[in-house]
Amino acid sequence: MSKPTLLALAGAAAGAMNGLFGAGGGMILVPMLSASGVCRQEELFGASLAIVAPMCLVTLTVGAGEGLPWGPALPFLIGGLPGGILAARLKPRIPVAWLHRLLGAMIIYGGVRYLC
Repeated sequence: MSKPTLLALAGAAAGAMNGLFGAGGGMILVPMLSASGVCRQEELFGASLAIVAPMCLVTLTVGAGEGLPWGPALPFLIGGLPGGILAARLKPRIPVAWLHRLLGAMIIYGGVRYLC
């Protein structure tokens, strides 16, 4: 299978994750971007965001037809905005290997939590 086909399949899987769960495509994209060598290690998380953000907008647009529960989401949004800004500013100071470990730990934690 060609590299563009594999990347498109990874994108489809990430889009399916977003469509089914509202997010999570980065769990597929970061390892695939890393293995494919299409960007430098320092660019992985930014590239993943550049891919996932439009997918999230599509998911949001489709989900809006079902009625989105903005009330329960608002406190998370209020905290999420400064948290995202702070993390984006700190990220260049964190070694890429530690970002990979943190992502892996979060994936494992989430998986174990949802299995139990």
